[in-house]
Amino acid sequence: MNSRQKYILKLVNERGRISVNELAQFTEVSLVTIRNDLSMLDRKKYLVRLHGSALALESSNIGVRIQQRFDIKKSIAEYALSLIKNGETIYIDGGSTNAFLAERLEDKENLTVITSNQHIAGLLRYTSHSVIMLGGLLQRESESLVGPLTRADIQQVHFHKAFLGIDGWHPTTGFTSNDMMRCDVNSTILAKNIETVALADSSKFGVIHPYPLLSAPTFSRVITDNELLPKYRQFLNENNIQVNLV
Repeated sequence: MNSRQKYILKLVNERGRISVNELAQFTEVSLVTIRNDLSMLDRKKYLVRLHGSALALESSNIGVRIQQRFDIKKSIAEYALSLIKNGETIYIDGGSTNAFLAERLEDKENLTVITSNQHIAGLLRYTSHSVIMLGGLLQRESESLVGPLTRADIQQVHFHKAFLGIDGWHPTTGFTSNDMMRCDVNSTILAKNIETVALADSSKFGVIHPYPLLSAPTFSRVITDNELLPKYRQFLNENNIQVNLV
């Protein structure tokens, strides 16, 4: 990777998403050169190349993440929607796949939705569902509320099902997160020992992040895509986690 490509990667990671035209202006090279650089960086999985722009591979911003593996995430959300019954109280975590799920809840009736994510709450503001927003310390980039107040609020409410996003899973570590505070919130939900559903595309499996989620009790179910390696599916099933592939 040359110095220009390192600079391009720095800009993409700082901005989340940036256009080809902007990159050409910043680096003072032609559009053709930028496109060639982006192709190389995409091929080596440093970023995601889109038509006319580049996307950061890892970002806490839901608006950025929702564009990655778009069709797969929509399919996962559709399957998750089928598990929700009219009249239920559910918890929805932040995350790009959960954002798709929140958008589809208009097809359900008389739900109470609990969330600690401002983006998710915003998606539901024009629906007829009751929305309970938990308190806490705001993480601006992810729009999530975290910390002791969030944990205390979770312990004071009850819900039938929880839909959570994950950052990684590996047989040796279990489910892991790249953010300590959001990991603490999700572990508090898992500790309630209710039906918990992990929504994650297959790229999250085989990946290890620093912060482990509560190992027992763990998720009741994982919804992912059919690119999940068979050995991972077998391991999850053997540990009493139901796996649904879309």
